[in-house]
Amino acid sequence: MKFKILSLLIIGSIIGCKTNKNQIHNNQVIKNNQNTNSALLEINYSETKNWAVLPEKYPDNIKEYKVAKPEDSIDVFYVYPTLIISKKDTRWNVPIEDSIQKSNILNSVVRYQASAWANAGNLYIPYYRQAHIRAYSNLENGGKTALLLAYSDVKEAFEYYLKHYNRGKGIILAGHSQGSTHLGLLLHDFFDGKLLQNQLVAAYVPGIGFDKNQFGTIPFMEQPDQTGGFVTWNTFKRKFDKENYKWYKGKAVINPVTWDTSPIAKRELHKGFLYSNGKMYRKSFETHKEDGVIWISAPHFPYRYLVFIMRNYHVGDVNLFWEDIRENALLRNQTYSSKNKKIQVSKVERGN
Repeated sequence: MKFKILSLLIIGSIIGCKTNKNQIHNNQVIKNNQNTNSALLEINYSETKNWAVLPEKYPDNIKEYKVAKPEDSIDVFYVYPTLIISKKDTRWNVPIEDSIQKSNILNSVVRYQASAWANAGNLYIPYYRQAHIRAYSNLENGGKTALLLAYSDVKEAFEYYLKHYNRGKGIILAGHSQGSTHLGLLLHDFFDGKLLQNQLVAAYVPGIGFDKNQFGTIPFMEQPDQTGGFVTWNTFKRKFDKENYKWYKGKAVINPVTWDTSPIAKRELHKGFLYSNGKMYRKSFETHKEDGVIWISAPHFPYRYLVFIMRNYHVGDVNLFWEDIRENALLRNQTYSSKNKKIQVSKVERGN
């Protein structure tokens, strides 16, 4: 069953990190696998060095978003997207000690992706032995093994988190691309039809192709204040990159401005796009929902000429909607907390 779920997720994330899949069928690269020793080791998640972010270990670039009362807040478990994409890199998986990878995690995806959820709860981000982008197009030649190794780390980190950190708090799962692949497996292994689903505030899993009925008991959420389910989207420009669009056609998609299935969200409704210069650009574009994807008009910001050379906007699935995500995560948190308080009051009144 796990392999069936993984295959479904992989189909939707083949284009995961702006690399042309036709450029990565290279038998010589596959033969030069340097993972042998790394794969034999287990990562000890009791050591804080193996976490990019913990409530007591926030990088300076996101400290401003840290919640005021960690003990009263829900948790956010975030898994970062594929960062190892160079064709010259012969590794199947990148060791967590890799200094370049760590720098990219902390200064790129933590700053411009994970930060969108940081106001909603305590942030947990484990390092994991991420699979190279080629894994998605070479499943039978080592790719599946690489992806499952990466997932085994994420799973181990999540199990440690549950046992030592969670203490019954609500949980937001958040990620992108390969991160969403692994979160899909976490949802299946830990939440779907299981007691832990009662603690699921929401799962944000953009950059991948999920079916609306991907899970047995975890719904695709179609209302902005809904909890206990998942939302997903994939961002394109108006003229679709048809080669990549075929992987998303017919898949679930939410409008990440209105957080429902509205076909259009006018530019005035867009809350904010966090660009790599650290500035927020509000009311930047219109958002249109199509069959399986979102497409946006050319963003209104000083560097808009850059977007015309991009085939699609996959790389911006999160930071294009940064403020929209931040506000929605807070709303779902509030809804979850309100429901939870009512349940506790009801138990007290019944004498339980």
